[in-house]
Amino acid sequence: MRSSGRTFAVLCLGQFAATAGLTIVVPLLPFYLAGLGTPEAEIPWWTAVSLAAPAVVQLVSGPLWGWVGDRFGRKAMVVRAHAGLGLAIVLMALASTPGEFLACRLLQGLCGGVVSATAAYANAAAETNRRGRALGSLFGATAAGSLLGPLVGGLLAGQLGFGPLFAVVAGLLVMSSVLAAVLLTEPPGRARQRRSARAVAGILLRSGESRSMLLAGLAAQAAIYALVVVFAPHVEQMTGSVASAATWVGVLQAVTWLASCAGSPWWGRRNDVRPAQLGFAAAAACCGLAVALQAVASVEVLVPLRLVQGFCFAALVQSVLHVTARRVPDRGCGTAFGFSTGVLDLGQVLGPLAGAALAVLLPPAAVFSLIGTLLGVAALLALAGRSKSGTESIRPAEIREKVLR
Repeated sequence: MRSSGRTFAVLCLGQFAATAGLTIVVPLLPFYLAGLGTPEAEIPWWTAVSLAAPAVVQLVSGPLWGWVGDRFGRKAMVVRAHAGLGLAIVLMALASTPGEFLACRLLQGLCGGVVSATAAYANAAAETNRRGRALGSLFGATAAGSLLGPLVGGLLAGQLGFGPLFAVVAGLLVMSSVLAAVLLTEPPGRARQRRSARAVAGILLRSGESRSMLLAGLAAQAAIYALVVVFAPHVEQMTGSVASAATWVGVLQAVTWLASCAGSPWWGRRNDVRPAQLGFAAAAACCGLAVALQAVASVEVLVPLRLVQGFCFAALVQSVLHVTARRVPDRGCGTAFGFSTGVLDLGQVLGPLAGAALAVLLPPAAVFSLIGTLLGVAALLALAGRSKSGTESIRPAEIREKVLR
């Protein structure tokens, strides 16, 4: 990478802090909303709406912030994303009603976007043939945050209470924002974007390669988040005890994210030397098979299946970003990342809704099979995009530059 090891360490630390901070907060939302005086019958509704709110806002804010970064510089977007997320979490701690808390979650979606901001900076700072490694390392930090965040949050919430816990999270984010402001420098040698976000989005949607990858990523995200809704009840049914199920779900979640920590850099290195669409397709197909088998496996066999799921899941988002960033000139990669993550965030909204509906209508075996099938569909979409990219992949960069004008 052109950036120093210290600079890249700052990016990974910020990605870890943001992910850990959010995964500390999110699992505790039902308890926090109950503490705000939310009627017990309304807690599931407020929890679902609060979870979906940031993703909905980021459908619009992601591409806009990406364009601002392309136009005025990527470093400012990294600083802004961490500071904005920290501010939103401080305000969450001060909320006194569910409506105020929801407004804070909307602000999080408006001011956040850590993944796209950090990825855009890393992509601009990395050598062309090492951008997959850069994204892989960042998503490894994301997986590490997802692994440690819930563990730390569960311990601190009981010891400190929610207010101090939110303050600790906000402090970490402010620290990562300050470190980014002090230690990062604007990546050199990149022309700045002077055209609209619509032009970059148009390139991605007109290209069969990137359009298919975005649809594949959306399908995969929806499948994984649908699985989140049905997994814990399935484990409870298998074990016959809430206490036993809680222990097993915690262990299996840890196993899944541990595998993602190992898988993220591996898939990133692979994307530098082989087509990312093929890696995505293989990973999505294996992930889908592992999910489908969880419907009939014993609770002990879930451990290796979740290892496979976690390792393969690590390939999905970073491969989508790798492909979409390559479809636009370097000066538009921030907008491309913002638009792509906005589309992927839509899967986080649709997936839980679909999972909840399927859990009511169908038995667990059928639900897991459908989720696995959706991941298989995502693999086919990625391959379809690869087949369409034969002539597009050699399209000169100058043509794409003209499209932006």
